[in-house]
Amino acid sequence: MRASVNRSVVTKSDLVNAAAKAGNLSKSAAGDAVNAVFEAIVANVARGNRVTVVGFGTFLPRERRARAGRSPLNGKEIKIAAKKVPAFSAGQGFKDAVGRR
Repeated sequence: MRASVNRSVVTKSDLVNAAAKAGNLSKSAAGDAVNAVFEAIVANVARGNRVTVVGFGTFLPRERRARAGRSPLNGKEIKIAAKKVPAFSAGQGFKDAVGRR
């Protein structure tokens, strides 16, 4: 699937349409499948698991440690709490595909 020349963003709807066409599915069934994949990735990363799709990449949780920052309102130093954030690391196949373009 390629984005058109004038379009720089591929939306979830575009992914659903591509899945429907590639899998010879209805748009509703393809939408359910795409949603199920996204939900499974989010649920597993939220539990602290890595989700690896060989050739595509790995979704994982990353720890950000607590740090000092500055308030944009008054410039005073504030404490920013530690937290977990989602991250993605591209696989070699993905990197190679992007590098060819």
